[in-house]
Amino acid sequence: MSDPIVIVGAGPAGLRAAEQLVRAGQRPVLIDEATRVGGQIYRQPPAALQRSRQALYGFEAGKAGALHDTFAALLPQIDYRPDSLVWQIEANTLHLASVASTGASAVASGGAALTSASAQRFSALILATGATDRVLPFPGWTLPGVFTLGGAQVALKAQACLIGPRVVFAGSGPLLYLVAWQYLQISANQGAQVLAVLDAAPPGAAWRALPQLLARPEVLARGAYYLARLRAAGVPVQHGVRLQRAQGDGRLESLTWQAGRRTVTTACDALAFGHGLRPETQLADLAGCAFDFDPSDQAWLPRRDGAGRSSVAGVYLAGDGAGILGADAAELTGALAALTALDDLRLQPASASASASASASASASTLTRRLTQQLQRHRRFRAGLDQLSPPPDDWAASVPDELIVCRCEEISAGELRACVRDTGTRDINRLKALTRIGMGRCQGRMCAAAASRLLADAAGSTLAQVGRLRGQAPVKPLPIRLLAEALRGTAALPVPADEADD
Repeated sequence: MSDPIVIVGAGPAGLRAAEQLVRAGQRPVLIDEATRVGGQIYRQPPAALQRSRQALYGFEAGKAGALHDTFAALLPQIDYRPDSLVWQIEANTLHLASVASTGASAVASGGAALTSASAQRFSALILATGATDRVLPFPGWTLPGVFTLGGAQVALKAQACLIGPRVVFAGSGPLLYLVAWQYLQISANQGAQVLAVLDAAPPGAAWRALPQLLARPEVLARGAYYLARLRAAGVPVQHGVRLQRAQGDGRLESLTWQAGRRTVTTACDALAFGHGLRPETQLADLAGCAFDFDPSDQAWLPRRDGAGRSSVAGVYLAGDGAGILGADAAELTGALAALTALDDLRLQPASASASASASASASASTLTRRLTQQLQRHRRFRAGLDQLSPPPDDWAASVPDELIVCRCEEISAGELRACVRDTGTRDINRLKALTRIGMGRCQGRMCAAAASRLLADAAGSTLAQVGRLRGQAPVKPLPIRLLAEALRGTAALPVPADEADD
């Protein structure tokens, strides 16, 4: 086999996939946008800001440590490419843009520091691209001081800072309570305060979801602990909340919200909000994978079988990038995808005898069955989370016309509704062509979920019927020089500092 197996993403799924491949005698290529491994859940700060694992990860410190230690052991046996953005996939080739030397993450800075282009062929590709926040905007959400829940967590883990001295957390999903609790742990030492947790889920949702949440009692107990600690610290926790408006002169100064018939305005310096997570599927799209609408994720997801195979031969899917199941399940699906790739390529560990090879094959088969069985528990728990914290189903009908939906192109809800009314469009890609929604720097990552809901509401359709935004290369911004360089197929040239933003 001349070309290696390539993994994109060095979070829980990607690292467990690498582990299985190394055990089978392979030397995989591991590509990641971040400077250090761990993904979002086990993100590591720069060395200069290093803190204890307990301080960074709380109850997950043991899991984070095990994953980081696994990577350290694997490092001599893998081809590791940090600070590297995969921006296009053609046939069996990845197109990359990278930084010359690792420091602060180039990709996180919007691509300005990307300085070299390259290509990487693969015999098999495992996409472990993770997830990002699902954003449903509200008036004032573009004010400085308003963050997503994931963004607030990045600031805490990677930069060791809070997003403000007086912080409100709002939205739905388990990340809401996790991040609020993480901020509570260090806020007092930094003179900060968690003012409130505003949950969009209706009162009583937890009791209805309880039977399925009991599929993972240890996780349920941890969530209950977060809630109890927040309340014990005097943090108000309100359910059934709808965010009305963020206000401020040049930056966030207050948040108005409604619960039942009560409307409250809370003075605050920062807000972290989000409605769960959505998979990052752009690379699967560029790889040619077929997609199906998933009612649980309320999104179009790349099709995969129970072993991690996509619809494209040689392309495998793992982790939250193919459906949100959480970090523990991501480790399982990463290992499973690697074992499946090895089996499809008929690769077995080098053995001194036929009997040893047969034993290794039987062991891999047993592990595959065990991983598949363990995933069933995670899927039952996920069904409980869907009941516990569904996104608000009336969001699209309730937002005002003046609401900015796409901040990259400054497109309002009213413009999208008018386009549907005037042109009769029923397809999200047609709406994109007519309004430029999803054509900005984020390529729809922040606005697609909201735009699809607005289109479905205005057209009297369902989310499944309006379709999905098709992925386009480059999937994230990169300097024009690197794009031209890749198209020419020439060697990488240094990018002068004054042209880095081109």
